[in-house]
Amino acid sequence: MNEKNLHVPETEARFEFGKNWSAFLASISEERIEKSCRAISDLLGTRDLRGRRFLDIGCGSGLSSLAARRLGADVFSFDFDADSVAASQALKQRFAADDTQWRIKQGSVLDQAFLNGLGRWDIVYSWGVLHHTGSMWQAIENAVSRVGPSGLFAVALYNDQGYISDRWRWIKRNYVEHPWMRPLLTSASFVRIWGRTTLRDLMHLRPGHSWREYGRERGMSAWHDLVDWVGGYPFEVAKPEEVFEFCRARGFTLERLITRQGRGCNEFCFRRGPAPEGA
Repeated sequence: MNEKNLHVPETEARFEFGKNWSAFLASISEERIEKSCRAISDLLGTRDLRGRRFLDIGCGSGLSSLAARRLGADVFSFDFDADSVAASQALKQRFAADDTQWRIKQGSVLDQAFLNGLGRWDIVYSWGVLHHTGSMWQAIENAVSRVGPSGLFAVALYNDQGYISDRWRWIKRNYVEHPWMRPLLTSASFVRIWGRTTLRDLMHLRPGHSWREYGRERGMSAWHDLVDWVGGYPFEVAKPEEVFEFCRARGFTLERLITRQGRGCNEFCFRRGPAPEGA
């Protein structure tokens, strides 16, 4: 793994993730929470997080943090974006107002002093976040430093599609830097991502079916994920083997891997140290 980019400074141009997540809050329901619980359980390999400490890096809307709490974990959430912090706090107020085992704070995964103050955790979780920091490998380095002995590191990172990823990076950068281009870029991206699916649904006489069913795995929203994808800048990608080698060099063993052939996130669950005996 080439580590020359571990200390890339944060970029100025940045998508306002928190505003998008704030708009997503209205669509969160018990059904979406349960789907998020299932997604976390599948990645971690268990539905029982009782007695385990869960650090959610880049909590966004707070949905994953709430799901981890529902599974029994003691949860600490943080996000770089103040609007995301506010969204998570609003979600907590709605579903877990008096819960003292879910704390939320603003902070950056690139701030080592902040992270050191958090100590070590049984589970460090960061889904679709570290590739948006402007310094992905440094963010991964910092995140794994918070995993305690025999703890889990669950992370999702954009798949490297070569020139296709370069094209998406151009779209995302222009979305952030040129507001007047946003309607055009969003419309064109919708056609690129959803065009075939929309036509297929029409041909099967079920218009909008796939759009409505979107998110059944993680409880997310088709529209808000589309906006997040088109505008999500900074934007970095990684091949699965790069992530594997990076974490293995730091003493982690891969427990679960879900890969994507095209656009989207590869999901990894690593354990600090060797695999348990008999695994």
